[in-house]
Amino acid sequence: MKLKIKKGDEVVVITGKNRGDRGRVLMVMPSTMRVLVEGVNIQKKAVRPSPKHPNGGIIEMEGSIHYSNVQLAEKYDGSTRRASAKAATKPAAKTASKSKAKSKAKAETED
Repeated sequence: MKLKIKKGDEVVVITGKNRGDRGRVLMVMPSTMRVLVEGVNIQKKAVRPSPKHPNGGIIEMEGSIHYSNVQLAEKYDGSTRRASAKAATKPAAKTASKSKAKSKAKAETED
């Protein structure tokens, strides 16, 4: 399957423990449908001494995440969020204005 996310793209994590984090795609794995994002899903790994790591110890490295959990940053920034759209059209605001009008009408009739 062809993925729309390519190596070097800036993406935003939209679900999971790293939600909201931004990073650059380091690697795309189309066979497993996973991506490796810089600075996201940091995992610790114990490493034995080797020429690459002479002292060994615990190193931190990025782990892959499923591509459905990320979105291109430019698309994320341009999209409208559902939560804000719902807040703008809340019926509670309408009921408050109606009840205020009713209370004014009651006050006038009582006088």
